[in-house]
Order: sequence, then C-alpha cells, then structure tokens
Amino acid sequence: MNVGIKSLPKEERPRERLLHYGVSSLSNEELLAIILKTGTKQENVKVLAQNVLNTISDIKDLESINKEKLMQIKGIKEVKALEILASIELGKRICEKRIEKNEPVFSCSLDIFNYNRYLFSTLKQEQFYVLYLNNKNRLIERKLLFMGTINKSIVHPREIFKNAYLLSATSIVCMHNHPSGDIRPSKEDIFLTNNLVEIGKMNGINVIDHLIFGNDNYYSFNDNGMIRR
Repeated sequence: MNVGIKSLPKEERPRERLLHYGVSSLSNEELLAIILKTGTKQENVKVLAQNVLNTISDIKDLESINKEKLMQIKGIKEVKALEILASIELGKRICEKRIEKNEPVFSCSLDIFNYNRYLFSTLKQEQFYVLYLNNKNRLIERKLLFMGTINKSIVHPREIFKNAYLLSATSIVCMHNHPSGDIRPSKEDIFLTNNLVEIGKMNGINVIDHLIFGNDNYYSFNDNGMIRR
C-alpha cells in the first residue's frame, strides 16, 4: 500500500495547499509536515506531523519540547528533531523582536512582569536579564547577561553597568527566575540587589527594580521596600 504524500490528492498535500491558498490557510499539522519534509515507510508526512502534535496538549507546548522527547516519536531521528527545534526557535525570535519593536514604557512592576514573563516560562535553570531604559522609562534594550545552574546565577555588576553606558541608559531593571517557583529572595539575591543599587548611585544609573520570576508570579524588590533610595 502506498502511504506516501503523493498518494494523496493534490488538494490535500501541504506544499500544494500553501502554493494555492497561502501559508495562513494551513493547519498546524500541514505546517509541521512541510518542515518534516518526509514521513516513514509506514506513514506519510502528514501522519508523522500529527503524531508529533499528539505528544502535546496545546500548540504552545512546542515551545518547551526538546530533542529527546521528539526522538521518542517513531520516525523522528536527530535531523528532523533539530529541524523542528530550529523552526520553533526562529518563531520565538521573530515574536520577541515584534514585541521589542513597540518600545514599551514601564510604569510599574506588573508592566515589567507581563512584558517579560514568557522569557522564563519553560526554563530549568536561572537566567539573569537586564532592561536598559531611557529617562522616560522607555525600553532601549533587553539583554540576557548571565546563565546559571538550577539554583545559582553568577552575576558581575561590571557587565551590567558597562552595557548601561554603551546604551546611554539612565536606569535599569534587573530580572531573574527561580526555577523552583519559590519567588522569595535569597540572601544572595538581597546582597546582589543592594550592591547594584549602591554601584548605580555612584555611576548615575538608577536601579528601578529587581524582579524574581516564579511560576506565573513574581517578587518585586521595589514593591516590597527592598530598594534603598
């Protein structure tokens, strides 16, 4: 029995549908089938694509899928897994740039949290970001400066403030995540924040806040009176 994609009527083949109706008309299965290119000896590429989608409960869950999980699916070898992961990462970067282009103004910690929460939603280790702002609290640039283990992030103040000068930023907001979901600041978090505030004062760079991201919640040093003015 021929199970190849060419055995399907032309109007059901993903590439032909894209050519005739445009990319926005394709289903998730069809888009993934185009990325996968080929199926297996037993199943055509549309079935293989559906098998991938069956491993997740929602399309957004593809954001956190990894190579190992993909390769557990029959017909997905390393090359196909890497192609899927590359496509997902490209989409994430496009989305991120679209958001950044709007140059948001941050008026409170909730603004900061809502704008950046997706950065930390699937991480299993700590990451430390800094938002560099102008004198109107408008975002100039967001930088990932440090990555750590699951419970420790090594942060160097000199890198934080060097970038502030290069970007002509007048203030900064620091952000990092606790993969455990516990948003309470550690002794190291408190020490670091106090240190950054003091260095900022000496260098004319205002540290507005430091947010710790957990599982859909956050801790704000500023809101909790932990930023020494």
